[in-house]
Amino acid sequence: MTATAESVEHPPFRTQAFIDGAFAPAASGRTFSAVNPATGQVLAEVAAGDAIDIDRAVVAARRAFEDRRWAGQRPLERKRTLQRFAELIRTHRDELALTETLNMGKPISDARAVDVRAAADCFAYYGECADKVYGEVAPTTSDNLALILREPLGVVGCVTPWNFPMIMAAWKVAPALAMGNSVVLKPAEESPLTALRLAELAHEAGIPDGVFNVVPGLGVEAGKALGLHMDVDALAFTGSTEVGRYFMRYSSDSNLKRVYLELGGKTAVVVAHDVPDLHAVAEAVAGGIFFNQGEMCTAASRLLVDNRIRGELVARIAALAPRWMPADPLDPAAPAGAVVSREHQQRILSAIDRGVKEGARLVTGGGAVLQQTGGAFVAPTVFDDVAPASSLAQQEIFGPVLSVIGFDGLDQAVEIANGTVYGLGASVWSGDLAVAHKVARRFKAGVVYVNCFDADDITTPFGGVKQSGFGRDKSLHALEKYSDLKTIWTRL
Repeated sequence: MTATAESVEHPPFRTQAFIDGAFAPAASGRTFSAVNPATGQVLAEVAAGDAIDIDRAVVAARRAFEDRRWAGQRPLERKRTLQRFAELIRTHRDELALTETLNMGKPISDARAVDVRAAADCFAYYGECADKVYGEVAPTTSDNLALILREPLGVVGCVTPWNFPMIMAAWKVAPALAMGNSVVLKPAEESPLTALRLAELAHEAGIPDGVFNVVPGLGVEAGKALGLHMDVDALAFTGSTEVGRYFMRYSSDSNLKRVYLELGGKTAVVVAHDVPDLHAVAEAVAGGIFFNQGEMCTAASRLLVDNRIRGELVARIAALAPRWMPADPLDPAAPAGAVVSREHQQRILSAIDRGVKEGARLVTGGGAVLQQTGGAFVAPTVFDDVAPASSLAQQEIFGPVLSVIGFDGLDQAVEIANGTVYGLGASVWSGDLAVAHKVARRFKAGVVYVNCFDADDITTPFGGVKQSGFGRDKSLHALEKYSDLKTIWTRL
């Protein structure tokens, strides 16, 4: 018999802030509730850090950076420590996966196979990079020597979202640490528990006190304080475009810290009439929008399909939708789980209601399910006949809601695909690879998939353009965000 979210015995959660190598309550003594979205039950009371706690963490991070307890280590030693950290994540895989599932509702099978694995792989990858960063010698005249060094920035603030708590933290923290920086991480208030456990494992791996700090708290308090802090050199944020604007203002209102933003998306999947395998397209689109309950910035939320094949493709996707019906996240066979909160569930359902009122045709889904559990579950939903200018096509819903838009000709498809404020992801499917690549080059997006969707590897950069933000996570390019170039000129 499968364990239920109500009956499972969970690991002991770390609920205090991790500052300067030790857990501590918030200075104010306040807490907030970490809730299991699959049941609505409170998992734990977590320290509600605010400006005082952020300042304590930044002071500790600055002290650690200035005395070079981490930045001054040989890159080989930083490499070995980060790789030990990665191995500890793998060793504690089941504990971390269970915590992630209980805290944000994703299926336990995904938490194990995707989230924990990817987080560990990310720390291992950037650990391996730590001793592979070289400086340069400029091509000057023979009586001069111009060295170009790449140096750590100092104190890096990271603010991460709730949809992939461990992965998003790893994407930011790992390259920052690899370069020798100190870090203060503020996880999303909806899902702080794995970040606090990661801090403890990092300390066990040998990352020195003060180098990696985690302060849970509300965005309007702890997040804002980190954005405004005068001694934070850079801030990396993943989340909504609305909140990204706040961090830009915080930078302007404080010390002009550099800000890197990975924000919202409204990914368009463009399907030409000559695509050879409609079933493969349907499988990819269904997985692209319904995986992780649609709570992905690159979710395949807009399907742009040639009107000659639109009816057949929509029918195929609708037939696949029941396979993605959410279930108890602790059931290893569950294809989808709960959305992160009842509040977010209501936002999704409100977006669906607006779509119906705007005249889109509801093909399948459209409501809450498993209401008897007390959890926040939404049925996989497909709309057809969606107007390109409607809210369904323009606004990021961040839920399992697919909007289908027909087109006549690829020029029209590209115009519709580029016709939002976002520019994170896009996809094109065609039997003619040359045509597909020409379309891919016309997309205004940071990541484009050709005849596939959501292909991923730590070695490739990830990020967007337009109001999807700027800067890149993943790959060697991420190291550039957390380092500065210094020129040292010597007259010989």
